[in-house]
Amino acid sequence: MSPFRASAPLTEQWNHFDLHREGGVATVTLDRPDKLNALTFEAYADLRDLLTELPHRGDTRVLVLRGRGKGFCSGGDVDEIIGRTLEMDPDDLLAFTRMTGEVVRAMRECPVPVIAGIHGIAAGAGSVLALAADFRVVTRSARFAFLFTRVGLSGADMGAAYLLPRMVGLGNATKILMLGDTVDSAEADRYGLVSELVDDHELDEAVTRLATRLSEGPAFGYAQTKALLSRELDMSLSGAIELEAMTQALLMKSADYAEFHAAFTGRRTPEWKGR
Repeated sequence: MSPFRASAPLTEQWNHFDLHREGGVATVTLDRPDKLNALTFEAYADLRDLLTELPHRGDTRVLVLRGRGKGFCSGGDVDEIIGRTLEMDPDDLLAFTRMTGEVVRAMRECPVPVIAGIHGIAAGAGSVLALAADFRVVTRSARFAFLFTRVGLSGADMGAAYLLPRMVGLGNATKILMLGDTVDSAEADRYGLVSELVDDHELDEAVTRLATRLSEGPAFGYAQTKALLSRELDMSLSGAIELEAMTQALLMKSADYAEFHAAFTGRRTPEWKGR
């Protein structure tokens, strides 16, 4: 995490979702179960700001995204967002759509691994939040719906047309984003959208198991792996190889690399420091 702090204090209370920290794992729970955790303008802004803040904290090694109640997230609130956008001028509309994209950009650029625990429906913006996570633990009854065209908008929203083809292939992404049909967990798993498919009653345990493993692992190595996976998407092979060589040379001077060797020779489990 960054050792450099400015004058602005770190946020201790978030008003538009529930945040719980335990053992290096921060869990964001979208908390509007009566509306299937539909997002508001304020929830987007809080997510953006939290993700921007995490690299400057020393208490978070893993971020988990969950939804309370019957589903993960049904997307933007029909009344509080869609209804209000009909009355907004172009400048405000662009500020809003840029803000939603900033959430996804921050998820991808945040050095902390992000896990989405998906149950019920992940629709619209909810499906893109799941897509932007590093890991998606998905129940068998879960469904995805990139339904932007169903409301008369482009299926390319919040970076979906960039991320989804790289994950599931251009043909599958075209079908998913253009038609906006609901994709069940089995189909999503075949596409490669699912990191781990679990029975419904196993979701909590599976998410906790993965989060614990990541939180106890070599955080510096994880952060650099995530960064290179994102940065190399648009690089040439020669550029990617050079970037990886420079990164590995840097990591070979890290405390964690030395700790591995000490643990190996001492026949003990490494105690990763994340630096």
